[in-house]
Amino acid sequence: MSKALPTAAAAACLSALAASPLCPSMALGDALSDFYQGKQITMMIGTSPGGDYDQRGRMLARYMPKYIPGAPTIVPRNMPGGVGLQAAHWLYEVAPKDGTSLHMVMQSMPAHQLLGGQGVQFDAGKFNWVGNTTDTPNVVTTWHTTGIATVEDAKKKEVILGAPGTATSSVYYPLLMNALAGTKFKIIAGYPGGNDVNLAMERGEVGGRGSNAWASWVSGNPAWLKEGKIHQIVQVGLKRHKDLPNVPMLMELGATDEDRAVLRFMSADTAFARAVATTPGVPADRLTALRRAFDAAMKDSELLAESAKAKRDLGPMTGEEVQQVVADLMKTPPQIIARTKAIIEDSARVQQVKK
Repeated sequence: MSKALPTAAAAACLSALAASPLCPSMALGDALSDFYQGKQITMMIGTSPGGDYDQRGRMLARYMPKYIPGAPTIVPRNMPGGVGLQAAHWLYEVAPKDGTSLHMVMQSMPAHQLLGGQGVQFDAGKFNWVGNTTDTPNVVTTWHTTGIATVEDAKKKEVILGAPGTATSSVYYPLLMNALAGTKFKIIAGYPGGNDVNLAMERGEVGGRGSNAWASWVSGNPAWLKEGKIHQIVQVGLKRHKDLPNVPMLMELGATDEDRAVLRFMSADTAFARAVATTPGVPADRLTALRRAFDAAMKDSELLAESAKAKRDLGPMTGEEVQQVVADLMKTPPQIIARTKAIIEDSARVQQVKK
């Protein structure tokens, strides 16, 4: 009898109607399938349609469902507002906490929270992170007609940079560089979105953009790169990108250890540059299912082919890895946060765009 029992258990686990005591993993899979079958998962995107966040959110909405038990549909929705704040608040306070809500989180949200940013009604450390599609660096960019092609040029001559919103990396990076690296940037903030800043550069209204993801330039404006219309004068990340071997890193520009710690703090969120999260309080089995579906989707041959054709940079991280990076960011020493906050609250060189 004792020898027959394992065989019976194995047979039971191979049956689609298996009972839970003999094969808990199959029972778990059945429970997940039962929950997700016929469901719609919302993929909230905190930007207007067409940009890099939007493209990646819609990409995941196409490829993740086939790897989630029960094959639910994922429906993308755009919620631009507060440069990501409105959508982050939706995820934390409003969205169902049952595993049917996803959000492409604007990478600046955790740092914005730590800096006491206005409008924060969430705790990014309590988001359940599902995965990250790329660790592409941000870059500070100048237009070719300005004559500013390097950081050293920007120390000698004032150049106007445009910034989407008012409390974003497009404002923070130039302010930090002015204070800690001696640049002479003037900042025009409050543009509705990144594409509006790009148009302003073309029209000669501004001489550059305070921040954009390198991957966004590669996929969205390849002609500008090929024709030399834009210069990347600084890259913001924790490691030098292979495409930008000679572009200095923001965190290298500080003169003291504390300066460099401030700049590293403001560079850390590029490690999860285009990450997706779900709500706090999601049942553990559903969180695991979403994370493994993300991992599988990022290896899907069709997704990889689509991304290669679109020149969409991929550098995936698991949800567990993102969770740890965000947790580490939340442990930033208070003195570093206070110093950073003091610099970015100096708005003397920040003007608002004329509506």
